[in-house]
Amino acid sequence: MIKVYGMPSCPDCAEVEERIKASGKENDFTLVDIGKHVVYLKAFLQLRDRDEAFREAREQGYVGIPCFVREDGSVTLSHEDVGL
Repeated sequence: MIKVYGMPSCPDCAEVEERIKASGKENDFTLVDIGKHVVYLKAFLQLRDRDEAFREAREQGYVGIPCFVREDGSVTLSHEDVGL
C-alpha cells in the first residue's frame, strides 16, 4: 500500500485524491492528512527533513506535499511514479 501524505486544503493534494478515486485503486493508497493530528505531521516532517526526494522542495521552501511513500519505503513527490 502506498502512503500519501497531504492536506485537504492543498490543491495538488486534492487533485491526487481525485486521481486515486478515478483510478479505481483506492485500496492501493492510504491518505494521511498531516493537519489532522500532530503524530501525522511529525512522521511527515521526519521524512521531509531526511529524505533526498525532498531536497529541491527544501531548497525552494516548498512543503513537499503530496508525497508518496511506497511499500519498500522509497519516497517520491511525483504522482506519475506511483501510477496516477
